[in-house]
Amino acid sequence: MKSGQEKIDWAAQFMPVLAAIKKQFVRDKPFAGMTIGIALHVEAKTANLVLALAAGGAKVHITGCNPLSTQDDVAGALNEVKGVHCYAKRACPVEEYYAAIERVLDASPVITIDDGMDLIHYLHTKRRDLLATIIGGCEETTTGIHRLRAMAAEGKLEFPVIAVNDTPMKRFFDNVHGTGESVLSSIMITTNTLIAGKYVVVAGYGYCGRGLAKKAHGLGAKVIVTEVDPRRALEAHMDGYLVMSMDDAAGIGDIFITTTGSLGVITARHFKKLKDGAILSNAGHFNVEIDMDYLAGHADRVIQREGIETFVMKGRAVHVLAEGRLVNLATPKGMGHPIEVMDLSFALQALSARYIAENGRNMSGGVYEVPQAIDEQVARLKLSSLGLTIDELSEKQKKYLCSWDIGT
Repeated sequence: MKSGQEKIDWAAQFMPVLAAIKKQFVRDKPFAGMTIGIALHVEAKTANLVLALAAGGAKVHITGCNPLSTQDDVAGALNEVKGVHCYAKRACPVEEYYAAIERVLDASPVITIDDGMDLIHYLHTKRRDLLATIIGGCEETTTGIHRLRAMAAEGKLEFPVIAVNDTPMKRFFDNVHGTGESVLSSIMITTNTLIAGKYVVVAGYGYCGRGLAKKAHGLGAKVIVTEVDPRRALEAHMDGYLVMSMDDAAGIGDIFITTTGSLGVITARHFKKLKDGAILSNAGHFNVEIDMDYLAGHADRVIQREGIETFVMKGRAVHVLAEGRLVNLATPKGMGHPIEVMDLSFALQALSARYIAENGRNMSGGVYEVPQAIDEQVARLKLSSLGLTIDELSEKQKKYLCSWDIGT
């Protein structure tokens, strides 16, 4: 599909790190004879990851990880690539969404790449017949890793999975800068409202929440942070933001953004306190942070706009963006994280997949960190693409830093 290919080509211009890795894959063919199953947001940046894996010899079967994040023209363009099969479709019903997950698994992948753990969950609950042939997997996002660690703690994760989200190059750039910029961009383009001067409530002060608070403040917002972790709450206070409970913030905020990865963050008792015209959005992976069922069941009427549902209750309007789903991708004009940010994240995914291909058979089931050498390689490739140089430790400095005797 021409428009999809144009999007893929545009993104490729700003992904020099992944391009360098793709060249390595063309030379080494690390995935020769392997099938990789993927559940990610199907858009132009993801397509370039798929093309890199295919260049490395893989057959790739991919579907979406969110019903509203697929770009159909990009999915169409991927289906024109030899060895690539894409089953994602925007705004498909839940049954069709999971049928697409099944189709990916029907291809018997030996490596999985997830954003939210859908493939891994399905493998362990409904397609256990495939577990014996799985070498390992990679997980992209915080929510998925929380679920994986819970599985591992119960001894139920049966193959190795690399926690791509939990490495510095992912957290510092994707979570902080990617989420911060893309979420606010999507809110602004969907609502055409001003950020400056408004109270923006950020629920959760993890890496995503920190990025959002920083970017919103930079746009002139008065930022309120809500938290359950006393250390993060104190950090937000020391960073200069207002800190309070959601119960207190509900009546003050103009724009709300949830980033917790948990459920029931904004619920019935909060809705009753909201200002007329409050805007609610979610930047967590699943659409469980805002109680959409309560709103649907208690609204006097619902007004549908492009990317916005307005729930009118007793004369007050509450605007929810993207059905309470991932706001930077699920709004009609949501483009996800900036290309340069996803260049780094997908470089990590590509190299982690290669690591699994080469080492997974010798690893037991569990959650593994991204090897430090991979994280540093991605950073060095990015610095090189920017024409930046850094210092190197001398042998004397290395010896000093590894010695317990400060006099040596």
